[in-house]
Amino acid sequence: MSENLTLDDLAVPLRALRLLAGDFGHLPAPDVHVSTIYPEQLELTFYDDLSGFEIWREALGITPDAVTYRKQGAGSTGVLRASVDHAGATVQLRGYADVVAPVVVGGAA
Repeated sequence: MSENLTLDDLAVPLRALRLLAGDFGHLPAPDVHVSTIYPEQLELTFYDDLSGFEIWREALGITPDAVTYRKQGAGSTGVLRASVDHAGATVQLRGYADVVAPVVVGGAA
């Protein structure tokens, strides 16, 4: 992280966002994050909407096997992650959703 960054220093992820908005403006809107900590990175995040994650994954040409899955919050939240280079920026695609616990039927303990 640099305390001396300017908005120009974030031009790469902002340009990628502009191009994505032009090419994929019809897709579901993610939470968008650009940071001075990672000035070459653009984060697109979906909360409680893994279908939005999947739509963007396909649009960005990310193969399913490039997606990682893990759980957090004592296993109550599933997290999908993938990344791709686009217009010079690393686009981090993330999706968070509640993990549904299996239902036990028939009184099994």
